[in-house]
Amino acid sequence: MEPATSAPAPAPARLAPKEGRRPRDMIYSLLVLLVPIALVMVFWKVVLDGDKPLTKDPSSAIQSASREFTVAQPAGLSEDWHVTSATFGREEGGATLRIGYVDPDADPILVVQSTVPADTLVPAEVGDQGKRTGTFRTANRTWMTYSGRPGETAFIVTEQNRTIVLIGETKQKNMETLAAALS
Repeated sequence: MEPATSAPAPAPARLAPKEGRRPRDMIYSLLVLLVPIALVMVFWKVVLDGDKPLTKDPSSAIQSASREFTVAQPAGLSEDWHVTSATFGREEGGATLRIGYVDPDADPILVVQSTVPADTLVPAEVGDQGKRTGTFRTANRTWMTYSGRPGETAFIVTEQNRTIVLIGETKQKNMETLAAALS
């Protein structure tokens, strides 16, 4: 028998070299991706008011709280102020209404109205490091101003049947505007 001769293995096929890819091809590819994204962003901001904060109707929380105590509601705020949250709850020692606002500068301010004793409420809302820094007078009230957690300012007024606390990381002027608007 003759030894079997094996045919030499075929050489691997060489891949054709890439045809000249140029930097402008990459730019065209990026433009195909970026132009639709830019159009969607413009549509979202201009047509859908995508930058405007979501607004919530606080009437049900205010109505529930008004069964427990007299609720101070802001009057005369411009349309640049938006309510973003509103909750009411009964806690140990009282009832608390929390309404979150976004001011015209897009900064958050929280309004807390509660029948919880001020000795308990103020440290819980302002923080243990809160220190009194002065007063602010409106037509209806004299507010005590506090420095709260880092970056926060608080306005506090204690009345016979409730305590009102405004807490925000915003300009003093915006805090004063909201405090003056509460009736």
